[in-house]
Amino acid sequence: MWAGKQGARGARWAADRGEELWDRVPTEEIQERMQEYLESARDSIGEVVETELRDLRKAIRRRRKQLGV
Repeated sequence: MWAGKQGARGARWAADRGEELWDRVPTEEIQERMQEYLESARDSIGEVVETELRDLRKAIRRRRKQLGV
């Protein structure tokens, strides 16, 4: 066993106190923050896509004008 006695002791400690420790994890706060991060990322991605599409449309119009189409 690579962890030896220390690893086994640590594993036993975690098993004994795992539920108590899990109850201390602020799951609702983590969920709220993740939702905020995802919403922010979606908004940022949406803005970038809109800008890129606008620029692409302008470039296509310019090119069509150059070609006389």
